[in-house]
Amino acid sequence: MARRINLDDLEAGVRRGSRAHMARAITLVESRLPAHRELSHELLGRLAGAAGTNAVRVGISGVPGAGKSTFINAMGLRLVEQGHRVAVLAVDPSSPATGGSVLGDRTRMGELTTHEAAFVRPSPTANHLGGVARATREAMVVVEAAGYDVVIVETVGVGQSEVAVADMVDTFLMLALARSGDQLQGIKRGILELADVIAVNKADGENAGEARVTARELSIAMKLISGESGKRRVPVLTCSAIERIGLDEVWAAVLEHRAYLEESVGLAEFRCAQQKRWMWAMVEATVLDALRGVGRMRDVGRAVETAIERQELGALEGAAQVLEAFVEEVPNLGWQDFRA
Repeated sequence: MARRINLDDLEAGVRRGSRAHMARAITLVESRLPAHRELSHELLGRLAGAAGTNAVRVGISGVPGAGKSTFINAMGLRLVEQGHRVAVLAVDPSSPATGGSVLGDRTRMGELTTHEAAFVRPSPTANHLGGVARATREAMVVVEAAGYDVVIVETVGVGQSEVAVADMVDTFLMLALARSGDQLQGIKRGILELADVIAVNKADGENAGEARVTARELSIAMKLISGESGKRRVPVLTCSAIERIGLDEVWAAVLEHRAYLEESVGLAEFRCAQQKRWMWAMVEATVLDALRGVGRMRDVGRAVETAIERQELGALEGAAQVLEAFVEEVPNLGWQDFRA
């Protein structure tokens, strides 16, 4: 981002829905450079009031091969046909060698990517918070301020990322494969507990019967997991992204869950609780970064790790030394040390 950043121009461009300005704004909030972080904080502060409180936020995950990107492409097209503006924040797995992301999502969402009422943005995970791109929440502010009323976040499907995404959206939709029996063993209970809606994809042709069997098994599993009488029952539906079958029913279930949130806890209260949890998560992550990478703390951390490798210290003693050094160093640390 060599060009001088004009926040007034960037803000105005985002508010009028300029794709180029949105892309530049998200690139800014994704940057880890201290100067860019200052600018992104100011930009987000300006845009926060314009972010759509009525936007529908949906997280989508699923077992490998469930067809997440193909499903999002089909569902997104269906929604824009109905007059919605759809933004997709697809969190791509980062290359461990180069840090680059695998941008296959854009190829599988080819039709949606080119639609004037849609915006698709792949972002590398950068190994942050279990695979969720660090700036996904900030990117949500940008796209909502640009007038997108449906925001879809696709996870990489690695466990921790689902937990983080579920805590930044209103509804967490899990896609399952149209296969029965042992396929359920591949779905962790923790992921099922996050699901607000489940859709068995690829329910077409010869797979249609197996999809119905899988849906019944998942319904039973969800009944056992929820347990409590009177608790909302997670709907399990079947669909086919390729054949565009069952998409309206899945979206109706998403809206039903949103209505449930509004009636039970209130959407504003639900999102406020998410923001408070996110605030503490950011505090913890930032302090941990400082513990590991700022000045004297970096040297202390390396020395303690070396001592543990030599079996001269245990984990408890090592942690005590690091924390003691951190307490001593705090008066010497400035805010800039925590923003690098």
